[in-house]
Amino acid sequence: MAMEIIEPGLLTTVQDMGRTGCGALGYSTNGACDKYSMKLANLLAGNTDRMEQAAVLEFTMKGGVIRFTSSYVLALAGADMAPVMNGNPVPMYAPVPVKAGDILILGMALSGMRCYLAVRGGIGVPLIMGSRSTDLKCHLGGYGGRALKKGDVLEAGPEQGDAVGWDFLSGENGLRFLAGEDEPWFRIPSSHYSYRGMERRLVLRTVPGPQEEAFTPYGIETFTHSNYCLSHQCDRMACRLTGPAVETKGGSDMISDGIVEGSVQISSDGMPMIMMADHQTTGGYAKIGTVVSTDIPALAQLRPGDGVVFRFISVEEGIEACRKEYRKIQWLKERMCME
Repeated sequence: MAMEIIEPGLLTTVQDMGRTGCGALGYSTNGACDKYSMKLANLLAGNTDRMEQAAVLEFTMKGGVIRFTSSYVLALAGADMAPVMNGNPVPMYAPVPVKAGDILILGMALSGMRCYLAVRGGIGVPLIMGSRSTDLKCHLGGYGGRALKKGDVLEAGPEQGDAVGWDFLSGENGLRFLAGEDEPWFRIPSSHYSYRGMERRLVLRTVPGPQEEAFTPYGIETFTHSNYCLSHQCDRMACRLTGPAVETKGGSDMISDGIVEGSVQISSDGMPMIMMADHQTTGGYAKIGTVVSTDIPALAQLRPGDGVVFRFISVEEGIEACRKEYRKIQWLKERMCME
């Protein structure tokens, strides 16, 4: 199967779980910003045994127009971009059969920021250093190391194994199961929200350190008791926030050391910056904490102006949050395999 890009959208790239083990060589991890939605899309498209390895398309803020050249199965998860196939609405979080000549249109996101399109077999691009993800800075991986353009043609990868759960999910009972309540629990990452009046703010569970000692007690209290908003300086590399400045003991500059996705650097002006999928491998600002990986998908769906608050948790609590997220995905996978 092939997909022809008629319109690419604002920023459309090929992504998977990311390129791990290459940080010492200076290569970023990359991968999907919302890895939870990526895995859901793969599960629903039939990539049950390859939900972390099968590459998907990541659309940011605005989708595009795609023409399919043969029959296949796709699934969409994440931001709702009002998908339409041949003029008819297409459901999110459900397997969708397509045939040759079908045209899928994804518009501006009605909610969220990033939408993920998975196809049975995954997107067929070369495996480079263990990943098919696009590294935009190094022009590596994905489709020619760049964002998709008009006229690009993508092939689907080879199908591997059975499409476990397809008969169930495509049937009446399966579609009813996927629809569930107004907001089925398995669609939502295990994130929490706080409310102040009518304002909803994402609570980012954060493990303290590794340079917690670089900040004054007042600075730490400011960090954990203040409301912050996403600025317009947010991309796949980092989310820069605006709000009260975090006080340091002698400035936030330090000798560069390693950075991971979720690291919270405090810049020289006291503003927090949360590292995302395309983060650099090292950085020279002190890190006050690390957001647990299970809260990154919800952060990746926020828009500039949306609010967040930080809450310190222990390492043990962070591990339990990750286990809860894993159990949620496994429950859906096992339910598909049982039917």
